[in-house]
Amino acid sequence: MIGYLIGLPLLGAATLLIGGRRTDKWGHLLATALSGSSFLLGLKLFNDMLALPTEDRAMTQKLFTWIHVGDFHVDAGLLLDQLSICFVLLITGVGTLIHIYSIAYMSHDLDRRRFFAYLNLFISAMLLLVLGDSYLNLYVGWEGVGLASYLLIGFWNQKPAYATAAKKAFVMNRIGDMGLSFAIMIAFVTFGAISFEEIENQAHKASTAALTAIGIMLLIAATGKSAQFPLQAWLGDAMAGPTPVSALIHAATMVTAGVYLITRSNFIFDLAPNAQTAVAVVGAITLLFGALVGTAKDDIKKALAASTMSQIGYMILGAGLGPAGYAFAIMHLLTHGFFKAGMFLGAGSVMHGMNDEVNMRKYGALRKFMPITAITFGFGYLAIIGVPPFAGFYSKDKLIEVALNAGGIKGYLLGGAALLGAAITAFYMSRVVILTFFSNKRWDDNAHPHESPILMWLPMAILSIGSIASGFLFTKGDALQNWLAPVVASHSEHAEHHELLPPLTVSLIALTLVAIGVGYAIFKYRAESNPNAPENVSVFTRIARKDLMQDAFNEAVFMRPGQALTKSLVSIDENVIDGAVTGVGSAAVGSGQLLRKLQNGFVRSYAAMMLVGIALLLIAIWVVSQ
Repeated sequence: MIGYLIGLPLLGAATLLIGGRRTDKWGHLLATALSGSSFLLGLKLFNDMLALPTEDRAMTQKLFTWIHVGDFHVDAGLLLDQLSICFVLLITGVGTLIHIYSIAYMSHDLDRRRFFAYLNLFISAMLLLVLGDSYLNLYVGWEGVGLASYLLIGFWNQKPAYATAAKKAFVMNRIGDMGLSFAIMIAFVTFGAISFEEIENQAHKASTAALTAIGIMLLIAATGKSAQFPLQAWLGDAMAGPTPVSALIHAATMVTAGVYLITRSNFIFDLAPNAQTAVAVVGAITLLFGALVGTAKDDIKKALAASTMSQIGYMILGAGLGPAGYAFAIMHLLTHGFFKAGMFLGAGSVMHGMNDEVNMRKYGALRKFMPITAITFGFGYLAIIGVPPFAGFYSKDKLIEVALNAGGIKGYLLGGAALLGAAITAFYMSRVVILTFFSNKRWDDNAHPHESPILMWLPMAILSIGSIASGFLFTKGDALQNWLAPVVASHSEHAEHHELLPPLTVSLIALTLVAIGVGYAIFKYRAESNPNAPENVSVFTRIARKDLMQDAFNEAVFMRPGQALTKSLVSIDENVIDGAVTGVGSAAVGSGQLLRKLQNGFVRSYAAMMLVGIALLLIAIWVVSQ
């Protein structure tokens, strides 16, 4: 039955792609129905798990034998446990709402059927990623979501900039995918196995060096898929795709795959403290990096993309804090799925009412014309900045608390970064809300803002309920912690627990910083009136608008030297390797040309050669006889 979770949306994708134009009239409905069916099946399986004892809740299903060579055996198998069911419900639940939203959002697109086929394909691949029972099965889904995201980001590929953005996302993700490939290879050499269960059972026998190498390779994979430092440059450009794509891929699902990978591999990281620390450091850097970029973006979708990068950084930070942080990383992942998907859909609703305008400086006062969008977006905003009792307050404050309590200088640095990120988040998200829904009207008479149809605002309203209630439900009685405990229990014999500050103190500090960030945004942007007025742009803002020069850095440090190295290797190949091969041929041809001159067909030449030969022979005999 687990296989049907993947099979239903895969069937939808195959039907729409193979059926072609014949499915145009009803393809979007089929895709939505199959995604919804997968969600209902996930709910049934979740209910079945609740009825079982804790130790018996993990379910497996063998689909077929994939590889059988000597003693090496890999089944195409699925694993549904307490961790993967969380992702199943998020992927299919939020995914179905985005399908419903897309029915209206893409209603005038001639290729709507193809768009829904790609959505189904993405959901199927993402489900395989989180349900695979081995790193190799996970890898198939990992590559599948990479392909589907490429197709969705570049859906409007008739625009060269959009096609370029899709290629950029695809190539940068391939860099991360090499990390996953190497991790699988090292794991096979070390353990002779690639399934989660076998590696977990043998992990304590492996050397720290091998575990650290696997952990670092897994981290590289996570940085690519989850847009973390230093492979984060693709996420902002990926906003070229239709807005539902941003909500599905870049808020709720694909960019969280790295968090899943690290959490699923907890048995590796708990025994490799250096790799685990590297995970936490990458998360801390990225949460600040994304937050700083978000302060300068005028494109509403790119501001939300920077926010996504930052919030995933919080999750990666939590996953890098070991058993104390795994559950809270997943909690923030789930709450973020609600409020960020809702805000991306809200951004699409604003664009829908503003003739696809994305510049927030040309919005203003839209709350009067789009009240449902403003309210639902507002709930997501309050959740992401961590205002109680909204979801982000419970999940993000817990991550800040765990970071501060990590102990020693590590706790001060990671906790300080998390707190600073909270203040910056409050500022730039308040900026988004003020410039879009408040301040003064800044759009011209050609724009006619209006509320979106029910198929668009209803999913936004449902997601906003999750933005309000999910955090409380996950933390009530430590519900999510207890649920995930069998999967993320500590594998280290030396797990340490510290308490630098009590939870109430952490929350008060975080809320104080949030209030400062909100207050500064109100002071700075409340009177924004003229979108064409010359800006007094600081050097930092100009740099932040260029994503803190990440593309320029990649070009200078990696691309240009890479091009030079490639040219050098090509030159060596042409002049040395190929030169040696062609040199042998040239020598043979040249010697043949010389010998041809001796075979000219003239009798006198042959007689002269015979005379010379006899003379040389006689001389040789005379020399030998002396």
